[in-house]
Amino acid sequence: MKVIQLAGFLGSGKTTAIIAISRRIASDGKKVAIIVNEIGDVPVDAKIVSEYGLNVRDIGGGCICCELLVSLAYTLEELAKSHSPDYVFIEPSGVSIPSSIKNGIGFVKSFDIECGPVIVLFDGERGQEQLMDEDLGKFIKRQLAGGDIVAINKIDILQEELVRSIEVLIKTINQNARIIRISAKKGTGLDELVGLIA
Repeated sequence: MKVIQLAGFLGSGKTTAIIAISRRIASDGKKVAIIVNEIGDVPVDAKIVSEYGLNVRDIGGGCICCELLVSLAYTLEELAKSHSPDYVFIEPSGVSIPSSIKNGIGFVKSFDIECGPVIVLFDGERGQEQLMDEDLGKFIKRQLAGGDIVAINKIDILQEELVRSIEVLIKTINQNARIIRISAKKGTGLDELVGLIA
């Protein structure tokens, strides 16, 4: 069971991306499950994802990267027992810290779990503006720094010059990350991303 985290700040396109990626992997005959972490009372993302026929578990009531690590470990074990998925995608809340969740996956000892890459979506439309905010910028930089793959999303509405400047900016924050360009909405770049996951 390979566990892959798809992080990113609010509005970066995580739900759209996770649905598109999961459906591509499932079309190759692999079993996919998704864990969604909702901060609010109504699990909106989980409802949206499940409408596409994907197996979803919602972990609510707090942030998965700090308050709910034990719930995450329990949910992974329960999924392994009940569904034996080939891939489990974790869609944390938009305010999560990827490194904390990666540590939480390590709490699972009773099943053979492979920790896949941490994917961080960067909102190509609003991300640079968000980084300029003093408090928000620090937070987004922590997310970017925790990514193995940083996917610049929404490239279908961006000029090439802007995308290049975003790539340079991301490299100053995380020089080891693999940077790719995607449009979760249009499907651009998703084959490359799936290739890096599988």
